[in-house]
Amino acid sequence: MPKFEVPEVDLSQYSMRELVAPPLAVLVVALAVIGATFALTGSPVALGIEFTGGSEAVVDSSASQSAVADAFVSDPSSIRSVGTGGGTYIVTFQSENVPDVRDDADADITIVQSQTTSATFGGSTQQLAVLGVVGGFVGMSIVVFLLFRSFVPSIAVVLSAFSDIVVPVALMNLFGIQLSLGTVAALLMLIGYSVDSDILLNNHVLRRSGGFWESVHRAMRTGVTMTLTSISAMTVMAAVSYFFGIQLLTSIAIVLVLGLATDLMNTYMLNVTLLRWYKFEGVKR
Repeated sequence: MPKFEVPEVDLSQYSMRELVAPPLAVLVVALAVIGATFALTGSPVALGIEFTGGSEAVVDSSASQSAVADAFVSDPSSIRSVGTGGGTYIVTFQSENVPDVRDDADADITIVQSQTTSATFGGSTQQLAVLGVVGGFVGMSIVVFLLFRSFVPSIAVVLSAFSDIVVPVALMNLFGIQLSLGTVAALLMLIGYSVDSDILLNNHVLRRSGGFWESVHRAMRTGVTMTLTSISAMTVMAAVSYFFGIQLLTSIAIVLVLGLATDLMNTYMLNVTLLRWYKFEGVKR
């Protein structure tokens, strides 16, 4: 059975500026994308019907996707095919009720299932979701500061976790992935993944014997293997769920892949640089 080994990357050959510039640049661009989205739409990310209110219908039809969309008296906000054989579509509308099918519609369709979400309930769900993400992030930050009781190592973990959330949200805007209860769960999972890898690095550097770069590589052997394994699993999940038309699982998997890839960059470039400054040039107390 082949054994995966993390190659030894000599990060010491790069200056602190060279290491910290890419993750900070990516974070700035991500914040700009989110800011532009907020300015244009009034929301930092496109919201699903769980948060905006609306209706959704599962439709069976042998017609094309465009013909199904034209069959309703109101234009759908989105329509997607389900499964590999075609013939089943999920159609969403901004209205709280599924619109009627036009009498002169070219497509012969059957509404198999429908569900609605009121705007009031969607707004309440949106507030709870935001509260959950913010509460999780704040709680994580408090635990990290209590654990290390030093500003620089703690802020390194918090900043990395912040970027691990912001960058995937910006990429969701670029890839057209809506914020749903599933993707909110994915963002909460990313907070856990980020803190796990960053605390692993900080513990190896600050609390174990050995030189700085030796400790960094020791942490990388475990952390990179763990993260790449998770990325591989989520990539397979995204491919399989896309093949079978399970949109929710596809969105969750893509968000996790994007966030975990971002975490690799932030942990072993941004966090390593802050710890390097702290160990060699900063004030330890």
